[in-house]
Amino acid sequence: MNENAQYIKMTQTPVPLLVAGLTVPTVISMLVTNIYNMADTAFVGRLGTSASGAVGIVFGFMTILMAAGFLFGQGAGNYVGRMLGRQNREDATRYASTGFFLSFAFGLLIEVFGFVFLKKLIYKLGSTTTIFPYAASYIRWILIAAPFTVSSFTLNVILRYEGKAAFSMIALVLGSLLNIAGDPLFMFVFDLGITGAGLSTALSQAVSFLVLLSAFLRGKTQSKLSLKFITMRLSLLSDIVLTGLPSLLRNALGCLSTMLLNSLASPFGDAAVAGMSIASRVSFFCLSVAIGIGQGFQPVSSFNYGAGKFERVRKAYFFTIGFASACLAVLCTLCLIFNDSIIRVFRDDPAVIAIAKRALTLQCIALYLQPICVITEFLMQTTGQKLLSSLHSSFRAGILFIPSLVILANFRGLSGIEEAQPLAFLLTSIVDIPFIFVALKKISRP
Repeated sequence: MNENAQYIKMTQTPVPLLVAGLTVPTVISMLVTNIYNMADTAFVGRLGTSASGAVGIVFGFMTILMAAGFLFGQGAGNYVGRMLGRQNREDATRYASTGFFLSFAFGLLIEVFGFVFLKKLIYKLGSTTTIFPYAASYIRWILIAAPFTVSSFTLNVILRYEGKAAFSMIALVLGSLLNIAGDPLFMFVFDLGITGAGLSTALSQAVSFLVLLSAFLRGKTQSKLSLKFITMRLSLLSDIVLTGLPSLLRNALGCLSTMLLNSLASPFGDAAVAGMSIASRVSFFCLSVAIGIGQGFQPVSSFNYGAGKFERVRKAYFFTIGFASACLAVLCTLCLIFNDSIIRVFRDDPAVIAIAKRALTLQCIALYLQPICVITEFLMQTTGQKLLSSLHSSFRAGILFIPSLVILANFRGLSGIEEAQPLAFLLTSIVDIPFIFVALKKISRP
């Protein structure tokens, strides 16, 4: 699709059709990725409760990689979308090239520091002494793949902001399917145990990276990746960092929350760590549908905001909230009905099931109100409302959850740990109300 045809598509296609069309590949990507995450948990769970707990520990570290990738991806991608909305391909290429190369370099730094401080890192992530050997074997391969993982998230986001979500879907789906196939192959056929799960993840991340990169190298994108367009100009770097900051805060606070959750749950035994990990994975699977729909909204918002078509941004915002709410309501209801059967897929241990079942039930009830929070944050981020978006992201990801977790764990023990996330979801929905009015008002005053 040439530049003019893409511009017409993004600015003239009826909003519901445009959002829905871009939503399909992003939702498929999110679902397949989360199906892989849950399959990984299920395969590793066959090795025992401590191994199952290790998945939750390493998941916290992978959130760090995601945070870094989204920092540069959302920061650069937002401006790629806006520049293409203004039909300025050269500046779009500057943002894309700078964001990509920064993300790869940052991934290398994480890899080096991760190996240097490996033992401290694993325990800081909330590991127990019995979980540690499994987590160490798993995380080594995740560290090796860190540069590819971080930059894959960045490339994925940039492609979405170009309106090329299908390319990113192909890369993520291929990587996830390879991972799902690789887990049993390396773990049980080659008898590598949890090391095989880490190796499978590393290889799949490398494949996804190569597929995403090929879209740019084969000229399938409007922005390009080129060393000569890397820009260290302070204004451009601040654009990327400040715009991507909400994503960094959201994922970094999410990682901190996961580490704290694991640490507070660990005194109650490996079953508590495993149970909370399973409940979090399943609830995030449901929430990922709303996030995926929101990701379909992001390029529509940034492109049309850049083109000065603010009414289309508003229409897209309200349509996306309704669409995401309906889809999430169906998924949460199914989880409430079949929660026992779903949990048994991951670990058929009565102690784990009891903990995970209560935690998942409470989280699913609270999830019904989350789509409006997610889409409002995406609206602020894609329309240049950097401070508001960062503040909102901080509330949603950790400012409300972390105190809830500490207070409830202190007063109610394990029951309080199970109740903390649902309470944070409910509080976020209340706090979100003023953000909605301010965000919508500012769209008409760019």
